Amino acid sequence: MNKIEHIGIAVKDMDISCNLYEKLLGTACYKKEEVASEGVNTAFFKTGENKIELLTASTADSPIAKFLEKKGEGIHHIAFDVEDILAEMERLKSEGFVLLNEMPKRGADNKLVCFVHPKGTNGVLIELCQEIK
Repeated sequence: MNKIEHIGIAVKDMDISCNLYEKLLGTACYKKEEVASEGVNTAFFKTGENKIELLTASTADSPIAKFLEKKGEGIHHIAFDVEDILAEMERLKSEGFVLLNEMPKRGADNKLVCFVHPKGTNGVLIELCQEIK
């Protein structure tokens, strides 16, 4: 894993949250995107080398909708940049981690993504991200 790629924050209302984070970070959202396969709308902010991804549900049965219902707004995941997502997935499986998907999926911000089950990471959902070239 190269670095933290972004921190994902689940929010109930994207407009209100974008306004809040624009004020908080002193910068505008640079990208909004829907990831229909995951039932999520995203908004990205960059401050220095760091990125924040806001996530809100676009469908009532999406993982983000379930997260918000169970836990409320807050940190949803930490994403790590990886050079070779398939190799990193194999490495993690060999170390005993449980992956939430067998193959990487297309995610937001031009990335291939895979999630590591939080039961094996002290309750933290980990996302692997590889830039699509």
